[in-house]
Amino acid sequence: MLRQATPILLGAALLAGAAPAMAADLYVPPVIETPPPVYYEPEKPDFGGWYIRGDLDYHFLGFRGGTYITYGCPGCGPTPGTNSFDTGTLRSTFSAGGGIGYQVNRYFRVDLTGDYLFGSQFTGSTSGDTCGPGGGPCTSTDTSTFSALLLLANAYAELGTWHRITPYLGAGLGGARVAWGDLTNVTDTTSVHAGATSWRFAWALMAGASYCLTDKFKLDVGYRYTRISGGRMFEWGPAGAAIGAGPGFDAGVDVHEARAGLRYSFGGNPACAPKEHIPYEPQIAVYK
Repeated sequence: MLRQATPILLGAALLAGAAPAMAADLYVPPVIETPPPVYYEPEKPDFGGWYIRGDLDYHFLGFRGGTYITYGCPGCGPTPGTNSFDTGTLRSTFSAGGGIGYQVNRYFRVDLTGDYLFGSQFTGSTSGDTCGPGGGPCTSTDTSTFSALLLLANAYAELGTWHRITPYLGAGLGGARVAWGDLTNVTDTTSVHAGATSWRFAWALMAGASYCLTDKFKLDVGYRYTRISGGRMFEWGPAGAAIGAGPGFDAGVDVHEARAGLRYSFGGNPACAPKEHIPYEPQIAVYK
């Protein structure tokens, strides 16, 4: 009996001695801390692509003077040759227009615009040597109307966006189709000269600011100065008159505009887009 138990006791003793060594060899997995996740916003272009615009304005017009040719018998009226208007004013009025443009980058854009300047009343005066049966110096009253279609190619430098507001400076080159109405000349008699229509060179300088209403709509307000060059104002005087005048030429028109309008960007405008909110995610420990 003792002989049979001896191997069992020896085996138990060997297992007991090996237990601490086996315990020391047990694998304990390390704790690895993962770095916080890095979020990258989708890359966005710094321009909004194509846009369209619509504008209204109230403008003040400056008549730069005018000349006319007189002819007929000497001593019968104004001295034959070139004479000038003594005075000339144009009444303020409205215009409306639109255009299409392209936002080249965040700081530069270009567009083509067309504006119609509604009819403005012209009032002027000229002086004569002799008028009426009794003769003697006189002053006439002259009335007409002025309207124009203004076409410009424009470029703008945008100066950055702060609190959804983008100030800008711009310049434009183009032409204007000027239409003068019939000129009525009144002294002791009345004569009518047919008005002239012609294309003129025009250029403009602009300053203003736009405000983001949404990521696609902008409210645009500003000032534009436009110079329309001179050209034919009216035609020859009435046929058969003993003394007449014509043709007449204006020296150009200054246009000072207070403008307001809307711009719609087809691709949206990143500067106007709401800021993306990225939620915080806690750090996660991974065991392996």
